[in-house]
Amino acid sequence: MSSGFDEAQTHRNWLEQLGEKIPGFQGFQDRELRREVDKMQREYLSAETLRLKNSVRDQAQRFTDAGQIGTLSLFDRLDRKLDGLSQAFRFCDYGATGFFDVVKIGDEELGKLYDFDLSVLSDIASLENEIRGIPTPGDGDPREALGKSIEGVSELEEKWAGRRTVISDVVQHLDT
Repeated sequence: MSSGFDEAQTHRNWLEQLGEKIPGFQGFQDRELRREVDKMQREYLSAETLRLKNSVRDQAQRFTDAGQIGTLSLFDRLDRKLDGLSQAFRFCDYGATGFFDVVKIGDEELGKLYDFDLSVLSDIASLENEIRGIPTPGDGDPREALGKSIEGVSELEEKWAGRRTVISDVVQHLDT
C-alpha cells in the first residue's frame, strides 16, 4: 500500500506538475492526493468485504435449497455484520483528525498508517478463509464456523474503529 501514493504521484497531469512549482501548492496537492489514495484504499476494503458478503449469501442459499434452514439466522447475522463493516470502511472520515492537513508527513509516519491498512487486508484474507471453512449442506453443522466468522468480523470492526487512534498517534508524533 505504501506505493499507492507514489504511484498516484506519477500519474499527475501537466497542470498538476506545473502547480508543483508554485510555493505552498505542492503541500496542498500532496494532501489531496493522499486523501484520494486513502479513499481508494477504503473503497477497496469495502468492495472486498461485499465480495465476502456475496459468498455468505451464496452459502446461505445452498442451505435453503437443501431445506436446512435451522442456521439461516446465523447466516443472516454474518451477512448484516459484513454489510456494516463494508459501510464502516467506505464512510469513515477521510484521514480523520487532520492527518492529511499536515504538509510534511514523513515516510515513518505514513508507514505506520499503511502498516495498519495492510494488516486489515490480511485480516480480511483470514476472514475469507474462515468463511470458506463453513461446511456445505450435508458436510456438517455450520454453526461453529459461522460463529467464528461472526466473531472475526466483530474483531475487525473493533480494529477498524482503532484506525482513528493510529492516525491521532501519527499526528501527535508530528506535532512533537
